Amino acid sequence: MTDPIQHDHHDDALTEARDIADVPAVELINTVAIHLLSAAAVKVGLADDPEQQLDLDEARKLINALAGLVTAAAPEVGGIHAAPLRDGLRSVQLAFREASPMPDAPGKGPGEKFTGPVS
Repeated sequence: MTDPIQHDHHDDALTEARDIADVPAVELINTVAIHLLSAAAVKVGLADDPEQQLDLDEARKLINALAGLVTAAAPEVGGIHAAPLRDGLRSVQLAFREASPMPDAPGKGPGEKFTGPVS
């Protein structure tokens, strides 16, 4: 006898796979980038409760991932989509530098191996 919970989970996974198959790559890339950007903004203290949410170690990881994605995807998504992502990335990179008690050297901050020094 088939477990109904496993069956439902399998059906949900198939539905999600079909749904994602219908989404253009540009939209998926933008969605992932926006999630990374939003999380990075929270972790660098740009949210409602910076004292509770500030976590520069986590922010560094998110910004590195975002910078890699934006840099790699820019030629694929085109300038109209890449420009706002680059602007958001730059904003969180600068916010990271400002929030850091000991800022990284130029070119050594999060994501700067992909973007170059940010100022």
